[in-house]
Amino acid sequence: MTETPVNYGNVPGNYYDKYNTKNPIAHYLMNSFLDTFDELAEKTGARNSYEVGCGEGNLSMRLHDRGWNVHGCDLEAVSVAEANHQCAARGTAPKFETRSLFDLKPQEARAELVISCEVLEHVPQTERALAVLKTLANPYLLLSVPREPIWRVLNMARGKYIGRLGNTPGHIRHWSSAAFLDLLQPTVKIVAVRKPLPWTMVLCRCD
Repeated sequence: MTETPVNYGNVPGNYYDKYNTKNPIAHYLMNSFLDTFDELAEKTGARNSYEVGCGEGNLSMRLHDRGWNVHGCDLEAVSVAEANHQCAARGTAPKFETRSLFDLKPQEARAELVISCEVLEHVPQTERALAVLKTLANPYLLLSVPREPIWRVLNMARGKYIGRLGNTPGHIRHWSSAAFLDLLQPTVKIVAVRKPLPWTMVLCRCD
C-alpha cells in the first residue's frame, strides 16, 4: 500500500545563492559561516554525514571534497537536482533525495554527523523536528539558525523586506543565540557554540 504523503507545514525559503554571491559584504559573511562549519565538522572526527535540508548540496559537497561519505535530503526537488548535479560533476553517484525530515528513519539516514543548517527557522514543529534529528545523530548534530534580531536588522539595513520588518520570507521561527541554546539544552549535550555574524551555529552530542 502506498502511503499518502503528510504535509507537516514546512515553509520553503526564498532562493538566494548565498554561497556564490558577488556582494563583497555577503561574501565575507558567508566565508565566516563556512570557516565555522569546517571547524565544527572537523572537531567531531567524523567521516560520514547526513544533511537534512541540503539545498543545493554545497555544505555536503564541501565535506565530500575532503574525503567524507555524504548523503542528504531536501524538500525542494529543484534543489536536490542541483545537489546531484554537483555529484555528477565530480563523477560520483547521486547522494541526495527529495524527502521531508519527518519521514527519515535511523536505519536509512543515521550518520556520525547529522547536519541541519538554515532549516529549523522554516519548520513550525521545531521540537518534533529536533526529536527526529536526534534519532539520526550518531552521535553528533550540527545546527545553525539566523541570529535574531541581528538577522532582520541587517536585512533592513540593506533595504530588504522592509514591509516584513526585515524578516526573510519563509522564516517562521526566530531565536536569539540564548533562546536557541535554551531550546537545545534540555535534550542534547552542547559541545561548541559559534556566532559567525549573523548566525548561531551549535555542535551537539545526542548520545
